[in-house]
Amino acid sequence: MLDWRLVRGDDRPASDQSSLAWTDPAATAHAHLVDTTMFFAPKSGGVKRYLLAKRAWLTEHRPGVKHTLVVPGAKTRHTAGMITIAAARVPFADGYRLPLPASIKKWTEHLVSLQPDLIEAGDPYGPGHAALDAGERLGVPVVGFCHSDPAAQAALHLGSWAEPPVRRRWARVFRQFDQVIAPSRHIADRLHEAGVFNVRIQPLGVDTEQFRPDRPDRADREGLRRELDLPTGTKLLVFAGRPAREKNIDVLLEAVERLGDGYHLLLIGAGSGARPQPTATYMDFRGDPKEVARLLASCDAFVHANHQEPFGLVALEAMASGLPIVGVDSGGIAELVDETVGQLATAPTPEAMAEAIEALFARDREPLALAARARAESYGWNRTFEALTALYGELAARSEAPELVAQWH
Repeated sequence: MLDWRLVRGDDRPASDQSSLAWTDPAATAHAHLVDTTMFFAPKSGGVKRYLLAKRAWLTEHRPGVKHTLVVPGAKTRHTAGMITIAAARVPFADGYRLPLPASIKKWTEHLVSLQPDLIEAGDPYGPGHAALDAGERLGVPVVGFCHSDPAAQAALHLGSWAEPPVRRRWARVFRQFDQVIAPSRHIADRLHEAGVFNVRIQPLGVDTEQFRPDRPDRADREGLRRELDLPTGTKLLVFAGRPAREKNIDVLLEAVERLGDGYHLLLIGAGSGARPQPTATYMDFRGDPKEVARLLASCDAFVHANHQEPFGLVALEAMASGLPIVGVDSGGIAELVDETVGQLATAPTPEAMAEAIEALFARDREPLALAARARAESYGWNRTFEALTALYGELAARSEAPELVAQWH
């Protein structure tokens, strides 16, 4: 006879279930989260900071959750909490490494061997495919965090003809995840346009203790001007990030050149290959967050000319440091910035950016700085990770839930 009964989907006893570990710091249950992405390199930006902040937060607030990173490296190596898998270095890409298709099977085997309860993939490339394969083999949820827009990147670097096929491939991968996370409405809309609908918006966060304007070991505005050999009273603009084409560094350089005397642009890590000019200073990449915090807090305003920014983590760090923001009225930056905390340019052009910078400095900077700091405080990492671990708990509980199945007797 055909008999319906309830069984556990993963065939584990209830005592082994881990969903409580995600949400209850005092839970005796344990869970294992694996994060994997190719966006992890010596000079990485927001994705690396997000993953390291997550690890620190889990250690303090979710002791029952073990966290392992699986990322590309020069050699395959196991260390505490991290596995690097040998991958080819991408030329002219600040040390980023791209797993080759032939290595995806090995990547999958590493993920499977870790026996995670949940996997989060930070890209739709090799690690993303390996995460999906491993999740299917293990029967565990796989989350896709959409940190970038490869279709927009393809259009920028190759031309508009390249966007449709890349978008189709991007959407095909992300539709396979149990849950897709977007850091902004901008990225969520791009996913929806591509046919990906299982999307939750979860903004990234900021370390509001590290980045703040009132610590004596951070802000030293006149000291930084002496360090840069600039006159007292110079309006010091700053941008920190990779020297990538989409950052529109040339737009910032031309904008500050148009502004002329009294304005100066400090580029941290982003000036590689840019032409020298008296209105700009180029600094190498700074890997120490304390040093980045000091530099940001010692400037007058943060400028950002990328009109397709997925989120804008460094802009949020600048806001936490008490800096008004000048950005473009589109992309993720436009979701962080309005007239109460800065000024938005109408287009990513030198003329529009220069006009917005002048408009910012025509206003009273102090209320803007205070409002920027206040807004950043609402984006603390604690809020981000409380929401994420709640989502992980939902997905884990769903995968552990009994299923109604038919059996013959």
